[in-house]
Amino acid sequence: MGEGSATQPPVAIVGLHGGDWFGAAAARALAEADVLIGATRQHDALVAAWGSPPLSAERVDLFGPLDEIIDLIAERRAAHERATVLASGDPGFFGIERLLVGRFGAAVEVHPAPSSVALAFARARIPWDDASVVSVHGRSLQRALPHIVAAPKVAVLVSASTPPESVGAALLEAGSSHRHAVVCSRLGEVDESIVRTDLDGLAAGSFDPLSVVVLTSETQPRAPEAVVAWGRPTTDYRHRGGMITKPEVRAAALSKLDLFGAAVMWDVGAASGSVAIEAARLAPGCRVHAIERDADDCDRIRANAGRVAVTVVEGTAPEAFDHLPDPDRVFVGGGGIDVFGAALARLRSNGLIAATFATPATAFAAVADLGATAELVQINVNRGVPVGPDATLRLAADNPVFLVWGRNE
Repeated sequence: MGEGSATQPPVAIVGLHGGDWFGAAAARALAEADVLIGATRQHDALVAAWGSPPLSAERVDLFGPLDEIIDLIAERRAAHERATVLASGDPGFFGIERLLVGRFGAAVEVHPAPSSVALAFARARIPWDDASVVSVHGRSLQRALPHIVAAPKVAVLVSASTPPESVGAALLEAGSSHRHAVVCSRLGEVDESIVRTDLDGLAAGSFDPLSVVVLTSETQPRAPEAVVAWGRPTTDYRHRGGMITKPEVRAAALSKLDLFGAAVMWDVGAASGSVAIEAARLAPGCRVHAIERDADDCDRIRANAGRVAVTVVEGTAPEAFDHLPDPDRVFVGGGGIDVFGAALARLRSNGLIAATFATPATAFAAVADLGATAELVQINVNRGVPVGPDATLRLAADNPVFLVWGRNE
């Protein structure tokens, strides 16, 4: 529940675009404010757009840590003063809304303007309903890079510590397939700048860090690729002599992992990488590590992954786990019961693990390791195969597979 009583006035957040607000409710929030809080450039944008501030509120420029600003708002509310906070674009999109709602809850009223990403794609004249958005605010570029490389159409929110040219240099080094870049700087301001270039020009340039970088791999936008798909046929992957989790087993195993975008996932004994790749497709943003000891298989995983963001870890489990972040989700497709136990030991609290085994003995041992949360099924697949001159289908049985899964409580 938010801070304060029902008798205290609300906290308003008004998004601006070049000094303009959007809607009558935003205008009322500005007109009724006792104190108006925002960055110097936001206050100045109001003055530049209207000749003088179209309101009589006390002006407070942002200062110091945001916690101090939030404390100031709380003090003013306690004195029954109306506080309105200025924001750039949509405050709910990588903006201050999260912090204020976390402190004041339902007392917060939000009046957004178009987000910087919407404006950037509009300036670039590129539809963006199939685009990805990646931020490097408070996040290392190296961590964000696989997700940028993997997206054929992406907006990158840069920062003073990671300006557009740093993103360009990193993409060149990574061999990114992006052909076009549009650097959209100071959107909505009087000195707005739109620069169209390529990766070489992006890396060699010097751009305002108050920018959004739009990257595309093709001249014309294309239809979005299906990403909510798993259990793809084995012919979609390079593999070594059938060393691949079969589609039906793969689909069942992934369904047990409840993947989510902020997770860390391990695919242990990855072989072709089919499980890791489909996990990354199902949960964009999930940090997927494919762990495989065979060097040739590691090369196959990289080839199979293409632009999908999968980190290949060449090494023998469990020693290969040493330098990896603790996982939220684990799939064990090879290595036996000892590797399963070592992965389980590293699994974060309330994390999920799934594993496949060829024999009931190892499956029962995994159930014992997991304890009360363990579940077990035997998967039998009879596959249609052609026979005879007229290619009539008959059913041929795959070897049964035991799937074990559970939660680390």
